[in-house]
Amino acid sequence: MCGILGIAGRSNVAAEIFDGLTVLQHRGQDASGISTLNHDGKFFLKKGNGLVRDVFRARHIFKLAGNFGIGHVRYPTAGSNSDLEAQPFFVNSPFGITLAHNGNVTNTEKLAQEIFDTDLRHLETGSDSEIILNIFAHELAQQNVKILEPKNIFSAIEATQKRIKGSFAVVLMISGAGLVAFRDRNGIRPLCFGVRKNISGEKEFAVSSESAVFSPLGFEKISDLAPSEAIFIDKNLNLHQKICAKKTEFKPCIFEYVYLARPDSVLDKISVYKSRLRMGENLAKKIKKNIGKNKIDVVIPIPETSRPIAMQLANSLKIKFREGFVKNRYIGRTFIMPGQKIRKKSIRYKLSPVDLEFRNKNVLLVDDSIVRGNTSKEIIKMAREAGAKKVFFCSAAPPIRHPCVYGVDMPIRSEFIATGIYEKKIAEIIGADEIFFQDLPDLIAAVNFKKTKINFCDACFSGNYPTKLEKNFLENFEKIREKNGKKNDNPLTLL
Repeated sequence: MCGILGIAGRSNVAAEIFDGLTVLQHRGQDASGISTLNHDGKFFLKKGNGLVRDVFRARHIFKLAGNFGIGHVRYPTAGSNSDLEAQPFFVNSPFGITLAHNGNVTNTEKLAQEIFDTDLRHLETGSDSEIILNIFAHELAQQNVKILEPKNIFSAIEATQKRIKGSFAVVLMISGAGLVAFRDRNGIRPLCFGVRKNISGEKEFAVSSESAVFSPLGFEKISDLAPSEAIFIDKNLNLHQKICAKKTEFKPCIFEYVYLARPDSVLDKISVYKSRLRMGENLAKKIKKNIGKNKIDVVIPIPETSRPIAMQLANSLKIKFREGFVKNRYIGRTFIMPGQKIRKKSIRYKLSPVDLEFRNKNVLLVDDSIVRGNTSKEIIKMAREAGAKKVFFCSAAPPIRHPCVYGVDMPIRSEFIATGIYEKKIAEIIGADEIFFQDLPDLIAAVNFKKTKINFCDACFSGNYPTKLEKNFLENFEKIREKNGKKNDNPLTLL
């Protein structure tokens, strides 16, 4: 999970890219980068590890000249803690291209070998984003033209998509040509674009992981990119669009609606906020059926994602809703912190209980999901220390039992708390009196409400992966994940 943003404007766009990346900061806290392209075809690039506000100063924004720009915030996947892996990436041939990517390529080993042996190109990092960049650059070079036309770019994208497996939402710039964006044939990771008019009434365009970016920057959303759709905004700001694959199967990630996306975003015509309200309603029905004789005095959300879920749940059950935890807003999202030790340590700094909301009460804590269970266990412990008589716990997501191979850095199967066990045992492990998980059909119904009939990617819950995985892929994927995860848990790498 990363955040990408591109703007094609009539004047310098670096400051707006900076502002837009701060809106997308929830999608990645590990590294940030901006690349701009000016009228003369010259690139400017600044990137590094850290939050957007830490990587960039006013002097950097001033030097990032250009009316075209792309930006990226990186999510800390296991083992990726090098400055070199901050995006955007750059290659100088052909033409000069910078690229930012959200997602995960599942056939990287094969592609890396092809790039070296057949394409005769060199990779500097182990990033799959650099692989996408070099494949696109090679396919563009195969066009053997000096002046690019839309058909050349779309042809290169079509060839690129044939070679790559997995998930990818991409934004890139080509010197002398303009800005390009495209989405994989399953549309797993989100990507949308918008338009605005400047003071002179001329159109300017933006493309982003989430629509929440558009309003603060004055853009109006046009649409989400369809599976395998590509857009090209040329240097004169003319918009070109094309579907670049014959066969597509729309499978957007359902976990975006549970946790990843901002509540004010609309992804693939579905409101994230309203989806979470419906998750709360469906959870309330399940709890009402199964709570037995236990009385719940108060419903308390685990800030921030679960707040609308908990609010609607409490409203449906006609139980008091209270803010029982105060969040330190200067600590990032613990789910996307690198390493379990730092996640566990951060939860006590991140949340402080309001004791009077817990004292002598039966409380229902609502969270968006449970992964390893260590964070949930710590939160329940805090609730009991604050005086709660009984602590019930519910998750807006079903039990997670399978790793995401499409860009969300989850543990290996043996680390999921729900692997091989069910509710009663999970409640015992995390210290809850009782636990409730959203059923997968109820989650799908909450997101896929009335207007849409989408078949989502729910692989982390069901184990049904929408793309064909190579033989022994999951086993090898987990071996690498486990090795890199252990490296990330080394305290020396977390200083």
